Amino acid sequence: MQRIMIVEDDPKIAELLQSYISKYGFQVSVVKDFDKVMDTFYENRPDLVLLDINLPSYDGYYWCRQIRKESICPVIFISARIGEMDQVMALENGGDDFITKPFHAEIVLAKIRSQLRRAYGEYATKAEERVLEREGLKLFPERLELTLGNKIASLSKKEADIIESLMERYPRVAGREDLLEKLWDDQSYVDENTLNVNITRVRKKFQQLGILNAIETVRGAGYRLHVSWIKVGEE
Repeated sequence: MQRIMIVEDDPKIAELLQSYISKYGFQVSVVKDFDKVMDTFYENRPDLVLLDINLPSYDGYYWCRQIRKESICPVIFISARIGEMDQVMALENGGDDFITKPFHAEIVLAKIRSQLRRAYGEYATKAEERVLEREGLKLFPERLELTLGNKIASLSKKEADIIESLMERYPRVAGREDLLEKLWDDQSYVDENTLNVNITRVRKKFQQLGILNAIETVRGAGYRLHVSWIKVGEE
């Protein structure tokens, strides 16, 4: 069942969309706390997001940029703004389509199906999927998934990038500067602890697969992947 996330601060519109879309076999989640949009995103891992522009605290452009740091899932803006510049801003901030209010629910559903086909279905790019494998551990960068045997861990984009670097360099050390360069375009604005926080998150994803001590910290150099999970995968 494909998952749709709705980010809309008008409860009547959000309820209408949720009720209508759910009837057609989609699993629909609605954001309730607009300061924690990304928490709902991480929890539900949607295949598509419906996103309003006018939201409390931060606007839809901001949240679309945050989503784009973690996922390439389709984002459809739904807004009462009808100006050409608003639509340009939506697309330039990572959106895939734009629907103006008031709208017909049938049009929303048709655009959802169209974007899902383009992203995942019959119109999706048929390029061969990349898979990195080390000692039974498999990383699927496009899916944002890490697997060991029949266990699966869902990843954010940054988590997948870190694991990809570690796997590519195994058994060598992945340097801190190399990781920072891969993850962030401008290292000068990255706090020293930012990489440490992301490494901690990656370690937790390994733990979800039953792998302990997967990443070794090499003092003064960076991080190295361990292969001590081989026995775990064989059990």
